[in-house]
Amino acid sequence: MTVQPAATSARPPDSTGESERHASWLELFFDLIAVAGVAQLAHLLHGTPGHADLALYSVLYLAFWTAWMCFTTYGNVAADKVHTRTVLTGMFGLAVMAAAVPEVRSEHADAFALAYVLVRMLASRVWQARGEVPADWPMAQLSAGVVPWIVSLWADGPDRYWLWAAGLLIDLGFTFALSRNRVMEQLQKDQGERTRRREAAGTLPRAARFDPRHLDERLGLFTLIVIGEGVAQGVDAASEAEWNARLCTLAVGSFALLLALWALAVRRSSGVPLLGSGVLPPRFSLPLHCVATGALASLAAALGGAVEHAEGRVPHGMRWLMCGAIAVFLGVGVLAGALSGRGTRWIVAVGLPMVAAPLLLAAFAGRWAPGALVWALVLVARWNWIYEKRFA
Repeated sequence: MTVQPAATSARPPDSTGESERHASWLELFFDLIAVAGVAQLAHLLHGTPGHADLALYSVLYLAFWTAWMCFTTYGNVAADKVHTRTVLTGMFGLAVMAAAVPEVRSEHADAFALAYVLVRMLASRVWQARGEVPADWPMAQLSAGVVPWIVSLWADGPDRYWLWAAGLLIDLGFTFALSRNRVMEQLQKDQGERTRRREAAGTLPRAARFDPRHLDERLGLFTLIVIGEGVAQGVDAASEAEWNARLCTLAVGSFALLLALWALAVRRSSGVPLLGSGVLPPRFSLPLHCVATGALASLAAALGGAVEHAEGRVPHGMRWLMCGAIAVFLGVGVLAGALSGRGTRWIVAVGLPMVAAPLLLAAFAGRWAPGALVWALVLVARWNWIYEKRFA
């Protein structure tokens, strides 16, 4: 069973071989699960999160994003030949993962791990059935990192989370270490005699070819989902707060901050702030997208919490979460900007201040009102635009 794209351009593909197709209705439906997952993960950071909360959030977010990316890359390559039932099964697995998040510290930890394992194994089988290898993002097919997750089903307490982290690091390690050519060479070596027989029969696995424009669109849509969660968190908190001048200052500032981040991540690029098109291969650009969106999701939780303290001061842990999330997000942008060809002058005059300023605010703005802190972060996020208009 296959699904047709929701919209395609009437123009033929350009000379680079990139298509003009857009996300299908099935892919947009799949992204609705991402909405639920990001919302659940952001709730892990409500209140005043500690180091353990941040570590658990990071592991769960990476796991959820990885599972989502496995099917995103499949849809990107398969296009209108996507097996709808396979994608719907993957959607159900991600839905179970999202539903397990609130009780992931207790009875639902095994459900989260089992759903993750099944989603990853299903994604691996998809590529085997297609006779293709996602050489640009081998994590979509790798299964070595799933083993610690299986072992965790018999572990208790913090040990299971360490196993989850180890599994993710194994997959990431292979992904970073293996270039496209090395992936194909290793595959042929591992298959041995079976590969030679398949080569003789003309069925040797081939490297999957990603559609860059379509992948950029999916990454941008996911980033919009995360930014939208920031709006949702603020709206939900504001609906229960007393509406006055302080709340208005904070609410408008929060919206302006999210708009500034949107301009950096989506309007000028496709999910990774300040990253030029085609600068990095997927095995490097996709992890940057994960870090950037993970920071945005944690910022959503902090903005919602700040609304609850609009009449006073932002608690220490919440202030560090808010400013730290901005620093991480902009830090990804500085790295991406440097790799995209911005020179030393830009790094010194724009990049370093954009990362250092939020950290200084976290350390020394403890007496500031929430609205003032958020507006200061707006200026930080817009510094690249100000620099280009005034000094470049």
